[in-house]
Amino acid sequence: MTVAARNPVVEARKLTKLYGQTVGVQDLSFAVDPGEVFGFLGPNGSGKTTTIRLLLDLIRPTHGEARIFGRSPREPAARRSVGYLPGELSLDEQLTGNRTLEFLDALRPRGVPSADPRRRAEICERLSLTAADLARVIRDDSRGTKQKIGLASALQHDPDLLILDEPTTGLDPLVREAVFELLTEAGSAGRTVFHSSHVLTEVDRTCTRVGILREGRLVAVERVDDIRQGLVRKMVVRFGCAAPVAELRLPGVHVIRSTVEMVELTVAGELDPLLHVLARFPVRYLTFPEPNLEETFVRYYRGEPAS
Repeated sequence: MTVAARNPVVEARKLTKLYGQTVGVQDLSFAVDPGEVFGFLGPNGSGKTTTIRLLLDLIRPTHGEARIFGRSPREPAARRSVGYLPGELSLDEQLTGNRTLEFLDALRPRGVPSADPRRRAEICERLSLTAADLARVIRDDSRGTKQKIGLASALQHDPDLLILDEPTTGLDPLVREAVFELLTEAGSAGRTVFHSSHVLTEVDRTCTRVGILREGRLVAVERVDDIRQGLVRKMVVRFGCAAPVAELRLPGVHVIRSTVEMVELTVAGELDPLLHVLARFPVRYLTFPEPNLEETFVRYYRGEPAS
C-alpha cells in the first residue's frame, strides 16, 4: 500500500494525559509527514510510551487529540495500515515463532491482504531469525529473539505507518544494523516511521526529524540535519608550510591552539569559507570527525540551550 496524500500521517494537537496529579504528557503538538522517519526521543519516563498508546487508542487523552491518517485513532480505519511494536512486548509463550507470525497476520483488518510469505521470509532472514528460532516455542526464546519476532510481525505487511517503541531493545549490534536498514528503506519507499528511543545514536542514524521529550513535554522538534549543521565542529589541520593562523580567523572559527605547522580549531555554522582558505595552502593532515549529536540531545534533556 502507498500513501497518496501529503497530509500528516501522524498528528498530535495539544495532546495531554494526566494520571491524577501526575503528568503523563502535556500539550504535545506535532505532525509527521508521509515518508518521514521520525524519532521520538527522550529519557526513560519522559512520556514516549504514553504518547504511542494515545496515538493507537490504547489509552484515551485527558485533553487534546491524536490523528492517524487524518482520522481519530478510535476509528478502526485509522489503524488499517499500522505496524506496531510495543515497548513491553508480550507474546503467547505456547506458540512457536512461525505460528506467532501467522496468528498476528490473521488478526489483520478485513480487506487488508495477508502478508506475502516471501517478504516475511526476507524480513526474518535479515533479522537473523533462523528456521530453528521460528520452530521453537516462544517460552524457550531469549529476549532478543522475542524482540526480533515482534519486529517481524510489525514489518511483515509493509504497512504505511510503523510505530515502534524502543525497537532495538535486546538486539545484538548486527541485528541493530539490519533494523536501521529496514527503517531507512521504509522511509525511502514512502512509508512513515514513528520510532521512539532513548538511545541517542539510533536517532542520529535513522531519523530525518526528531521530537525531543522532557518530563512529558515536547521541548523541540528539529530536523536532524539542522541540528548537526548547528553543532560546533572540531578540526585539527597540519600544514606543509607555516600555519596561516591569521587567515583562519573567520566568522564562526575559533583557533584553540597552534604550533608552527599545526592548528586546532572549532567551526560553528557554514564550512565553505574555511574550506576555501584551506584550499590555498598545502595540507598534510586533517581530522574532522563527524559531529556527534549526543551532547546536543543531552542539553535538550537538561533544559539547556542547544547552541
